[in-house]
This record gives sequence, C-alpha cells and structure tokens, in this order.
Amino acid sequence: MFKCPNCQSKDIGKIGINQYYCWNCFIELSVNKGIINTHQVEEDGSLSSLDDLFEEEERRYTI
Repeated sequence: MFKCPNCQSKDIGKIGINQYYCWNCFIELSVNKGIINTHQVEEDGSLSSLDDLFEEEERRYTI
C-alpha cells in the first residue's frame, strides 16, 4: 500500500479498481501509470483535482 501524498497517512481504503480513499484527510486517490491522482470530493459528489498542489515526484507510486 502507499501513503497519502496529502497527509502521509497509511489509512487508505480501496473503493474501486485503482481507486482509493484516505480516511485521514478525506480525499479520493486514483493510480494511473504509476502516478497518484488526488481529488477532493465536493458536497454534490463531484470530484475536484488536487494534483496541482503536489509535485509529480510526490505523486509517483512504485510497488
């Protein structure tokens, strides 16, 4: 498993294929081609990207 790039928590739950949720800071994460994409879940259920808050190196995921 990996750490949340936002809060560094390992309290990550799987919610779908390559989709995860951080139970510490309440953001949704998805992994695509070794990069973790971060999203804030809005009140209406839509997702807003948070990727611009992190350097690509911080979002890189290697097994």
